[in-house]
Amino acid sequence: MARTNCTVDMIIAGRFSFADGEKIINTHYKKLLHEVERAIENVDANACKTKRSREKTMKGKQLFSPRALNKLFKTEFLPSGWKNRKVLCEYSREFYDPNYSSGCVVKGAFRDMDFIKDDLGVEVQFGKYAFMVYNVCAKMTIFRNLGHIKVGIEIVPVKSLAEQMSTGVSYFEQFVWDLQKRGVSNIDVPVLIIGIDV
Repeated sequence: MARTNCTVDMIIAGRFSFADGEKIINTHYKKLLHEVERAIENVDANACKTKRSREKTMKGKQLFSPRALNKLFKTEFLPSGWKNRKVLCEYSREFYDPNYSSGCVVKGAFRDMDFIKDDLGVEVQFGKYAFMVYNVCAKMTIFRNLGHIKVGIEIVPVKSLAEQMSTGVSYFEQFVWDLQKRGVSNIDVPVLIIGIDV
């Protein structure tokens, strides 16, 4: 990727090990962890400060665009052999009430993981809080149960970066606090949460 004179690289500002994720990744996926760290550090955040806010509290302010950031992460991960993985969802009707009849058939539904390589799944999340929780506490378990991953990495902004995005983007500190208070379940996948900033 071509670099400009005014690049603002991403940095890793924090790490949180959920269900021993960091220890397992350092032991079995060290090379892949280095690839993830390099991808983060190569993202030119300045190229993503393209969103002009229409929100009342920050009208006209230039913000980081989550869509542009996600696109740059793809340009860093995909050339190194990381693949997006989509899983089609086949929804059962067996749990409907016998008296319920609906002509609506759900077609084309899927779940996907941003990047997978050698049993390590990576999600990059610049969205609402519920998506972060879903990724770590549900999606990664589903992808492990389907045999696509064994461990995961979740990349999220720290608060200072989230404040330079649209209202409602969640952040590392809040996410870590909730995971600590929730605790670990026997169905959880080991995950390393990485908090990023510029």
